[in-house]
Amino acid sequence: MKIIVCIKQVPGTNDVEIDEETGSLKRDSAAAKTNPYDLYAMETALRLRDEYGGTVTAVTMGPPQAEVMMREAYMMGVDDAYIFTDRVFAGADVLATSYTLALGITSCCEFDIIVCGRQTTDGDTAQVGPAMAEYLGIPCAAWVGEIGRLDGSSIEVGQNFVNIRQLAKMELPCLITVEKDIYTPRLPSYRLKAASKDRSVHIMTFADLKDQDKDHYGLKGSATSVERIFPPETHNEQVFVEGSAGEIAEQMADLFYDRKYI
Repeated sequence: MKIIVCIKQVPGTNDVEIDEETGSLKRDSAAAKTNPYDLYAMETALRLRDEYGGTVTAVTMGPPQAEVMMREAYMMGVDDAYIFTDRVFAGADVLATSYTLALGITSCCEFDIIVCGRQTTDGDTAQVGPAMAEYLGIPCAAWVGEIGRLDGSSIEVGQNFVNIRQLAKMELPCLITVEKDIYTPRLPSYRLKAASKDRSVHIMTFADLKDQDKDHYGLKGSATSVERIFPPETHNEQVFVEGSAGEIAEQMADLFYDRKYI
């Protein structure tokens, strides 16, 4: 069984610089961590490998410093890792990101199953996984909270929607996006850290992809653009009101009115 897991580095703090020209996050200027939802995807991929055999390959699109994240993936048990990185890919929206990932995967790996986290904490669109499946021409199941029977030709999964749970069966190869309650992610292993310290993290650039039209990647290949992006405002001011219940209610109403909350 050849399994691909898609992971991503996201800002580890709200203190992130913004590129005023493009409206994009400066990902190389802030502390980074593995997207929390992708840890559940990685655990799912590793459990599938442990039960059915095969290999797990982690892939990401991002800056070269994503190698730190890939080293952590090795420490969790991933067998191989690829980073798709190039200035041409910068500023990509869902459309361009999913296209780059799909093309990168087909350029480096064979696969039976691709596992993605439900969404990322910096974008929150939950669209990259399904969009990749569309580009790859394979079936997709999102919001997967349970893995059922898996054989050499198909997989059964349970999907958790708002008010219902649905069982689905898909032919392989396919793509799934998993929920955070599917499994508890394992911790990195010191033994695996020592065993993988000399293992390479493969780097692929624009030149390695089959499509050499730069208009299909990054900002040029994006169908959407960010009009404005800014960090959330923080307020430390505190207001205390005193008096009877009626007086406090009146003061609170006036305060809300002055601040245009009501």
